[in-house]
Amino acid sequence: MISRRQLRIKALSVLYACNRKEIDDLATAEQELMLSIRKSYDLYHYLLLLLIALSDVAREKATLSRRKKLQAPEDINPNIRFAENKVIAQLRNNEQLRHYTQAMPALWTRKDRITSFGSLSRWLGTLGLSWSDHPEVVRSVYKEMTKWDSYTEYMSSEDVSYRADQHFIRELVTKLMPASEELSASLEEQSVYWNDDLPFVATMIRNIIGKFREYDDGQRIALAPMFTKSDDEEFVKVLLRKAILNGERNRELIDTHMTNWEIERIALMDKLVMQLAITELVEFSEVPVKVTLNEYIEIAKDYCTAKSSTFVNGILDKIVREMRANGSFTKSGRGLIGES
Repeated sequence: MISRRQLRIKALSVLYACNRKEIDDLATAEQELMLSIRKSYDLYHYLLLLLIALSDVAREKATLSRRKKLQAPEDINPNIRFAENKVIAQLRNNEQLRHYTQAMPALWTRKDRITSFGSLSRWLGTLGLSWSDHPEVVRSVYKEMTKWDSYTEYMSSEDVSYRADQHFIRELVTKLMPASEELSASLEEQSVYWNDDLPFVATMIRNIIGKFREYDDGQRIALAPMFTKSDDEEFVKVLLRKAILNGERNRELIDTHMTNWEIERIALMDKLVMQLAITELVEFSEVPVKVTLNEYIEIAKDYCTAKSSTFVNGILDKIVREMRANGSFTKSGRGLIGES
């Protein structure tokens, strides 16, 4: 379920580490790439668990309200709509979520490489994903949620349908969670791999929850595989591998087209974005040129300097014209009608 744009960004991150000499061989680079992708998939499940944890806080507060000796009217019959949200109830029952979060490695950083039996043992010792060690974060996000206008509207709405529950959870995941500074800071502290993943993963969750159906108990709902398409894993591995192996050739190609620019002053990230774009143009005949260019121009907007996207667009346009003229790449396959 991880999008190709996110895969491209993961490859860019590892390529950057290679150029900074933090990674010095191809095997380690590929291991780092796959670990980074796996951590995004961990975060996907971790945020699903956060929804359940938020519901648990709501249930706890409702129970405490009922036990008060001096009760206000709202304490006698507390609003338990979020606590018993039907989508979260489905997640509670989901076998895939339970098995994954109980059996899979939890937090693992770039410094913790699996290079020996000892490090493997420590890695296995991190099995399990849970918010039990971060109750303060859960409560902080819960507090933010209860002050949110959308939450107030949801809790007071006369529409108590499954669709209304589903809509609120999708809004919660894509609007409140990415905007929560407390949550973002906690995720960055827990794993170096999660620094930029929250918005992407939130979209993944929104999409999968949109496929939930009312009369399903949730037990066997598929929460989506790690990769959207069967060839996505091979795509990102080849993209990184070829970008590293052909790095010198691609750098020379870029340099020859940077007229009126001082090569030494061009940001490293700009060059790496263009190296990946050239690699994709050459290695993947089924991906349209326009798709490749648009993807890397958008990535440059987010990960390079303010003017980088215009610069990257201009240089890549020159390179594509030259490569078309000398037949450096070919495009064929479905979806390429009109490719010229």
